[in-house]
Amino acid sequence: MPRFCCPVPLREGLALALPATAARHVQVLRLQPGHTITLFNGEGGEWDATITRMGRSDVEVQLGSHHAIEREPRRAVHLAVGMPANDRMDWLVEKAAELGAASLQPLHTAHSVLRLSGERATKKQGHWQSVAVAACEQCGGNRVPTVQPVADLAAWLKALSADGVGAPALRCVLSLADGTQPLASVLDKAAADTAVLFLSGPEGGLSAAEDALARSAGFVPVTLGPRVLRAETAAIAALTLAIA
Repeated sequence: MPRFCCPVPLREGLALALPATAARHVQVLRLQPGHTITLFNGEGGEWDATITRMGRSDVEVQLGSHHAIEREPRRAVHLAVGMPANDRMDWLVEKAAELGAASLQPLHTAHSVLRLSGERATKKQGHWQSVAVAACEQCGGNRVPTVQPVADLAAWLKALSADGVGAPALRCVLSLADGTQPLASVLDKAAADTAVLFLSGPEGGLSAAEDALARSAGFVPVTLGPRVLRAETAAIAALTLAIA
């Protein structure tokens, strides 16, 4: 059954016009009045809905039963990543959403090739959020990971240390420097439902100064093994280990 994200308050029996993006997808699929679809708004569970009207650019539906279905990992995993270049960030966001990441924080780092600011950064954030929504519609996830505004690594670490409130107790930095522990062993020592925040660099990894700064902010230096992985592969591999 086709699934669509509808980020508005939903309740059984509600009649509503779908948001523009969802309506456009319904029209592309050539669905007709009487067809049943699934809606979710990111706040938990999903709803049956029946199409009642197809306009030229609008679609109206009637909501049916709510199903308290969750397909999220037991452990909340947050990714903070030095943005890889080209379309690799799109791929990273898509796969992270499919696997059930709780949030993504795009970062500028010393070795970053991709540099974003102002309106361009805002547009990219919106684009990546749309990629996450589409991935959840496809994979069955009912909670869409939040893609945070692009930030500079040093400022983000400073704010994280100052805030502290709500930040995961387990923080890990994927490190190429000495003194790392295998990620699997660090995760084994934590409770299965302990939230984790992963920090990883872009192509070339974090600089020595950035690695040291992360460690001073409470990040445990971890390794995924002896192979050198691409930036986007490393972040997804860490996420996969954390939710296994």
